[in-house]
Amino acid sequence: MKPIIAPSILAADFANLQREVTTINESQADWIHVDVMDGVFVPNISFGIPVIKAIKKHAKKPLDVHLMIVQPERYIETFREAGADLLSVHIEASTHLHRTIQQIKAAGMKAGVAINPHTAVSQLSDVLADIDLVCMMSVNPGFGGQKFIENTYRKVAELKELIAETKSSALIEIDGGVNQENAKPLLDAGAHVLVAGNFVFSSSDPKSVIQKLKEI
Repeated sequence: MKPIIAPSILAADFANLQREVTTINESQADWIHVDVMDGVFVPNISFGIPVIKAIKKHAKKPLDVHLMIVQPERYIETFREAGADLLSVHIEASTHLHRTIQQIKAAGMKAGVAINPHTAVSQLSDVLADIDLVCMMSVNPGFGGQKFIENTYRKVAELKELIAETKSSALIEIDGGVNQENAKPLLDAGAHVLVAGNFVFSSSDPKSVIQKLKEI
């Protein structure tokens, strides 16, 4: 199976957002990854509903929306209406995680759970059978352009085993610092989805970068 490539729009040129979305549409990318930050759960603010609606208006790929916000359960319907196809919430920010997962699915979206670098994958064992995706942070969330955390390889392999044990069909997504060097080791360890932000959008030829990731 070829990897699913999800360029992160957080690294795009916001002054030319329609052009950047069109570039992704015309590439071999599979999803568009959208990072939503609230300045509370993480020390940064990204963008909200109006921008996501604008992205959706031009997007021809599914929107993979990653909520780095407190109390995400308050906004599930809002993000569905904005155009999210897959919605991931952080385990660290969700007091009633199972209920929130059920809300996401009831709203007609695929459900994902994101985990921070310090969070043990074993904490996912009770929900793995109910979700479609695990978004594993390979940097500390809140800022783009950070250095990849090497311990991620071990966590991916551990999560792969746990998914098999729980008979889950959840995909493993890696978010943060993905590049040409670590992409293959991540896929070999068990990852299915690669989020790439700066690596794609800082390139003079984003489509070519996406194609190379797709062909690994």
